[in-house]
Amino acid sequence: MNNIASFAADYSEAREKFLAAARLTDAQTFRYDNPTKGPKGESLSTDVAWVGPTDASKVMVTISSTHGVEGYCGSGFQVDWLAGVGASGLPKGTAALFVHAINPYGFAWTRRVTEEGNDLNRNYVDHSKPYPVNEGYLEIADDLVPADFSDAGRAAADARLAAFRRKVGDVEFFRAVSGGQYSHADGMFFGGGGPAWSNRTLHAIVERYLKGREDVAVVDFHTGLGPYGYGEPITHYDIGTGGSRRVRNFWGESVTESKRGQTASQARDGLGHYGLNRVLQEPQTRLTMCTLEYGTFDRESGQKAFRADHWLHKYGDPLGKEAEPVRKAMRRQFYPETDDWKEAVLFRGHQVVRQAIAGLQRGPL
Repeated sequence: MNNIASFAADYSEAREKFLAAARLTDAQTFRYDNPTKGPKGESLSTDVAWVGPTDASKVMVTISSTHGVEGYCGSGFQVDWLAGVGASGLPKGTAALFVHAINPYGFAWTRRVTEEGNDLNRNYVDHSKPYPVNEGYLEIADDLVPADFSDAGRAAADARLAAFRRKVGDVEFFRAVSGGQYSHADGMFFGGGGPAWSNRTLHAIVERYLKGREDVAVVDFHTGLGPYGYGEPITHYDIGTGGSRRVRNFWGESVTESKRGQTASQARDGLGHYGLNRVLQEPQTRLTMCTLEYGTFDRESGQKAFRADHWLHKYGDPLGKEAEPVRKAMRRQFYPETDDWKEAVLFRGHQVVRQAIAGLQRGPL
């Protein structure tokens, strides 16, 4: 446990390590093939591993790579848990389900988005209803991903973005940028014009493994917001509901709830949290979910890297010479490859998952 060798150098190695660790603990595995290929022509897939009794009434679930490149973090934890804890860490009647690389395209291509260009954590809306409108994004869309990405072009776009930020304030600015939008398919934080492959795959996994269970806890691993190396459990339950009470019971005062205004995340629509809560509902299933968000570097550098990535895939050549520095910046922003950061990820990950397993044993609150 807490072995930084659990982390991988790329998507293919992460998958190999995950499957090897699953074999060590005699996990049952299943593969969902993604229709696209990686930058080297490699096959892509979401893989799942089930540990524990198949008829377990309580299931602990971890998800990696909702935001593609952020998968290094969650994958490293999943490998470490499987290889170091395994079935011995599960009480009677409890199982663990590991969803590895739910967005394998983004993981392999060092992007946050899916092959459809969707931000998966904005894609879990009800696509049969009108999409939310992000008025702020409409005003700044062309400056976030300008066609002219020269020094002068970026400087002009940045000046206009700074003016917009002064006009609306920091909170509204970040909400406009990252709250999610459904108008610009090649823009940032696009929620999609329909359920992405990764969305459909997660629902298939839920249908196969989680429907009918009494208690399910989900920890979805993310990176990019907050203090360097700290893992913040974020949830989105309405105040006063059973879910809100359970998250406090599971993770105590460290959990932050968006409905209480406690988190820096501006995501509001299309979250995986809402998608899972639509299909795993009380009284049949009590779902207790958090996003475990690990801090890396400052938000401004993250936006810079993300804007460059979108420019590359909209106006540039993703396999050309300009791609390397863009991918390098994305990788650094969402996967700091330092030993202390990896150690922090593993320590906090084991703590949060251990707390969730303990919480599952308490039943109704």
